[in-house]
Amino acid sequence: MALRDVKPTRSELIALKRRIQLSERGYKLLKMKRDGLILEFFKILGQAKDTRDVLAEKYERAQEMIAIADTVEGAIGVKAAAFSVGDVPRIELKSKNIMGVVVPEISSTSVRKSPTGRGYGIIGTSSVIDEAADAFEDLLESIIHSAEIETTMKRLLDEIESTKRRVNALEFKVIPELTEARDFIKMRLDEMEREELFRLKKIKARSEA
Repeated sequence: MALRDVKPTRSELIALKRRIQLSERGYKLLKMKRDGLILEFFKILGQAKDTRDVLAEKYERAQEMIAIADTVEGAIGVKAAAFSVGDVPRIELKSKNIMGVVVPEISSTSVRKSPTGRGYGIIGTSSVIDEAADAFEDLLESIIHSAEIETTMKRLLDEIESTKRRVNALEFKVIPELTEARDFIKMRLDEMEREELFRLKKIKARSEA
């Protein structure tokens, strides 16, 4: 706000005082929101670390079991078992609110199946196929859970950055500029009042002469 554009009037001073009060109130609320979001983010960050560790373990397990299945059943046998699965997993996406931030809530069905529900014949395959299928179902559940947490973490981080920019703008630009304009008007009004008082004294002195 350029001081040359500020009108040194009492109505402008009152308006500026109101804007400063609103800005300071908004600043306090945004700071509280930012701090609350940061706390939520670190909670999710801890979950994300645990989820990543679990995901890495289950991925290694799935890779190990598919390698064993390839060795025992052969690549063709493994592919045949995989293609026989008819009921694919279904993902349901909902949302929830964390301090004003909309984050995903992901659920799934038909991920984990019984040996008879996978479509391939139990008699024609060995147990390593079942173990490989179990490992990949575990992995898929972890991927779905991880997707929810990682997306939540990203959205919280984006909101934290956005809120931080607004807090900084109020703290270092808006409020200081409004305060400077208020002080300028008060100074000009005081000067104008002194000038008017001096003018009245001169008029009085002339009239009494």
